[in-house]
Amino acid sequence: MEDVLDLYASDRPADEPLVCMDEASKQLLRDVTPPIPMATGRPTREDYHYERRGTQSIFCFFDPNRGWRRMAVTDSRTAVDWAEQVRTLLEEDYPTARKVTLVCDNLNTHTTAALYEAFPAETARALAKRLDLRHTPVHGSWLNVAEIELSVLAKQCLDRRIGSAAELRADVAAWETERNASTSKVDWRFTTADARVKLRHLYPQFKV
Repeated sequence: MEDVLDLYASDRPADEPLVCMDEASKQLLRDVTPPIPMATGRPTREDYHYERRGTQSIFCFFDPNRGWRRMAVTDSRTAVDWAEQVRTLLEEDYPTARKVTLVCDNLNTHTTAALYEAFPAETARALAKRLDLRHTPVHGSWLNVAEIELSVLAKQCLDRRIGSAAELRADVAAWETERNASTSKVDWRFTTADARVKLRHLYPQFKV
């Protein structure tokens, strides 16, 4: 926990950005009956019947200091999917960075081993050398500020029926563009010092 909190409080060199990543899923639901559009004094009306169209995964990579994020909608979120997203992060999003510190939770797909599963050993090693993985504690995923960004996405973009993967990708891309244009950042104020007071029950208790 303190490792992650200290990262948020640290000054990052330009060539060593801090990026937080998290994943979410969205069930695709298509209306069976077209909804009735809103009118003066009347909200949109939709039938409670719908058709399930599968599930899509959403990867979120968020730089809280720069106010930049990249969202990717995929059919699955396997170790290979994660590795491909990390390759994009290192080679396309931050090609000149010496090292990228990546905060993520403890899913078994979030390991350097995933890079070797997805790419030839030479490529995997080159990526791993530029990646500094930092995992949040078990039951401590709330420490990952990418969760905040996914929460905003859910409220502003996903809180409705979306019937196809293409529609979902288009909506998420539009949200990402608008959000990046505003360079919305996270002002994280919970520090290691705060944790030692407010979460002292998590620390070993020593008799003085």
